[in-house]
Amino acid sequence: MEKTDNNPVKTKRDLALERMKGKYPDKVFEDDDALFGQINDDYDDYDKQLAEYKERERTFSDMFTADPRAASFLMNWRNGEDPTIGLIRQFGTEIKEAIDDPERQEEIAAAQKEFVERVAKEKEYEEAYQTNLAASLSYLEEMQEKQGVSDDEIDKIMQFIITIVRDGVMGKFAPETIEMARKALNHDADVAQASHEGEVKGRNTKIEEKLRKKKSGDGTASLDGKSSKPKHQSAPSLGVLDQLGDNNKTIWERGNEKRIKASN
Repeated sequence: MEKTDNNPVKTKRDLALERMKGKYPDKVFEDDDALFGQINDDYDDYDKQLAEYKERERTFSDMFTADPRAASFLMNWRNGEDPTIGLIRQFGTEIKEAIDDPERQEEIAAAQKEFVERVAKEKEYEEAYQTNLAASLSYLEEMQEKQGVSDDEIDKIMQFIITIVRDGVMGKFAPETIEMARKALNHDADVAQASHEGEVKGRNTKIEEKLRKKKSGDGTASLDGKSSKPKHQSAPSLGVLDQLGDNNKTIWERGNEKRIKASN
């Protein structure tokens, strides 16, 4: 960032980074690849939305060109006119004639059936939406009470979820969203694997400790399998034979001494 007269002048990169951080406060743009990758994704999204907008505009344009009364009807409806009155105002007796036409009764009945089913389905969706929303809001309140989650954090969580849902409707699934889903699905398996590895490591540590303790003696194993030092055993009593020798000499050595003394 350059400075002019002690006033910081932001570069184009700084401005782009600041804008991306404002738009995606939960994302971290560690390098230019992450920053420009997000900018590129945004451009792709803008191009897609623009193409869809142009397609809708072309469709309406073709409809209005084919029958200008349709444009007038929609504009009057948008301005608050009752659509039924506006329909009659623009199309007059054509509406009544179409309804009364015997050859179009089957077609009209199918359209009526489709209308009724759509209204019923919309009502069902609306009721399910309200029920689910109430349950979700209740859980968020419970989370705040039990876990001490702030309003600001709740807003960020919901904004994150809404972004994923909106992107999904548009067919857009960001790499970080896919990676997050992968980690979530593998979480239990990863925890179980880590727990198993911890147990194995603990058992191995205990075995190594036992072996270390066994080797901490004099290193000589006894015949009975115990690591205690060999005990000194006293010579057995030989009765009168004990008189023929002392503790350190054999009877033959002792006898030789007597013969030497006798010769003297």
